[in-house]
Amino acid sequence: MFDLYDSACDDRWRYLLGRSGTHPLFVIGLNPSTATREKADTTVAKVERVAYRHGYDGFLMLNLYPVRATDCRTLSVDPHPQAFQENLDRIEYLLAPARTPAVWAAWGSGILVHDYFRRAAHELGRRLAHNAVTWLHFGPLTKAGHPRHPSRLSYAWRFAAFDYGGYLCGLEH
Repeated sequence: MFDLYDSACDDRWRYLLGRSGTHPLFVIGLNPSTATREKADTTVAKVERVAYRHGYDGFLMLNLYPVRATDCRTLSVDPHPQAFQENLDRIEYLLAPARTPAVWAAWGSGILVHDYFRRAAHELGRRLAHNAVTWLHFGPLTKAGHPRHPSRLSYAWRFAAFDYGGYLCGLEH
């Protein structure tokens, strides 16, 4: 069972899932799939394992968009306005008190599927610019330069610095 959990709309929107810690890893994926307060899915299980193996004592799984789908291509072409804004507000709120948060960019090339994924990435960059965020990616970037999604990782990989600002410049929205 996860002690950090925040959802809405009968759990069809998930804003946060994780475990408390004094040195947590913040993870920003694409959109939530099937993980619940009681049960991890493949992505969350891998995120948790990577976090603990790399010295973090907790993790917060967040997403660019909070609406659940096992395949992001099945999401609506237009985002739900309340879900979109509330999600960004909550991410900003969660990161605000962290002095130097480590944030794992973990959305894969799926960010290209919907324009609102890219808009969310740009908006987060704007909102978090005043924070001393350490952006990370895990393993090699994709051929197109995107940070890999956790479901497609090797535990042998390592974290590396992620040039979020440079990434956003190359990311059309």
